[in-house]
Amino acid sequence: MKRYNQQPIQAQALPIAGEYLKTRYALEEGGPARITVGRGEEWTPLACKEVYGKAVKTALDLECRSCLFDLTAAAELGQAGICAALEGIYGGAYKKKFTLSDRWEPELELFAGGEGWTDGELETALLLARSIMTARNLVNRPANLLTPERLARELTELMEGLPVQVQIYHRDELAELGLQALLAVGDSSGNPPALIALRYTGAPESAERLGLVGKGVTVDTGGYSLKARDSMEGIKGDMAGAAAVSMAVRALAASGAAVNVTAVIPACENRISRSSALPGDVIGSLSGRTIEILNTDAEGRLILADGLTWAIRQEHCTRLVDVATLTGAIWAMLGYVAAGVMASDDGWYGRLEAAAALSGEKYWRMPAFREYEKLIESDLADVRNTSKDGCGAITAGLFLKGFTEKLPWLHLDIAGTADGKSPQWQHQVSGATGTAVSTLYYLAAGLERD
Repeated sequence: MKRYNQQPIQAQALPIAGEYLKTRYALEEGGPARITVGRGEEWTPLACKEVYGKAVKTALDLECRSCLFDLTAAAELGQAGICAALEGIYGGAYKKKFTLSDRWEPELELFAGGEGWTDGELETALLLARSIMTARNLVNRPANLLTPERLARELTELMEGLPVQVQIYHRDELAELGLQALLAVGDSSGNPPALIALRYTGAPESAERLGLVGKGVTVDTGGYSLKARDSMEGIKGDMAGAAAVSMAVRALAASGAAVNVTAVIPACENRISRSSALPGDVIGSLSGRTIEILNTDAEGRLILADGLTWAIRQEHCTRLVDVATLTGAIWAMLGYVAAGVMASDDGWYGRLEAAAALSGEKYWRMPAFREYEKLIESDLADVRNTSKDGCGAITAGLFLKGFTEKLPWLHLDIAGTADGKSPQWQHQVSGATGTAVSTLYYLAAGLERD
């Protein structure tokens, strides 16, 4: 997107006071189409994304080849508003087919106009929007084109030119280092697992480091606890957590945020083979805790357990967030609208709430009462990987809490919100949503003030 400089345009989009998302357009002979979208009474980052998303979809429906967006209304919300507007524009114009070409620019020439914003704010917003669209590309990519090793190579290329140290740990190194829980899943496939570490140090004088641990299961059949046929369509997207944490780091590094962040991505496939884990197996983990596997389709928490331990002991992270398409139970509760959250303390959760207010994404905190922990007690190991009696989303989070070593911790279950099968908003389209990238960006950036 470029600042408008009197180039010919075919459409001009403008948020106006009026009924929320009510859209009108006028076609002027010899001039551009004028598109207006009602901004409603409550002007928030989410409303901003929606209005600009609706505007770009209207421009595309009119088969315009260029569009000038008036960002004056977005600028009322400051930097968050400019970011929301660009996410709305690029998100609404995104096409699933972009994933095969790594394209993210829409098939429409975009211009920015209006008042109250700066070129620097536009550039920051563009960096964040690009990272969100790239996350969509990664999640939409077919599993045969994004094995764990190819994911590692892709992320390495995406970090080129940025102050991000990328280190890939391959299967033999993982075995030597003791990541038994990751290998219990990853050894089910002929495509070997990997652990990807993306280290950004924007505040070298600080001892604080945020650890973002993202689930990177690039294909999930469920293993011997085989998924039902109608659940197979989305098995390539079980690495949306990995996409979110990696693209958040990319946006932070590109914008020069004064924070230290490491993304830890345990990447693997969950398939059926002679080396697959079986229900009833007992395995070890990097932490030293033992795990009884009762369901091989509850594999994400196994690899995240090793990922959290790695973030603490190898990356020396002082705060933690894990992000995963973890449970169908969270989708059953919250659908495609909100992600489920568990938190170690109110203060760290409050930081997430503040970040979500800027991103416009929705999160809902689940209870973490001690009574729920009884549901994952094992007679054979330190913990079991599934609940004895319901509460699947809560017990999955509590399983992971046992590997956080009492550090400030957030768990984001994005199993519903990562999936655009049923788009909820105008800035979404069918396919992956790129969820959590912007919230993680704001959460990390908020630590600059500490």
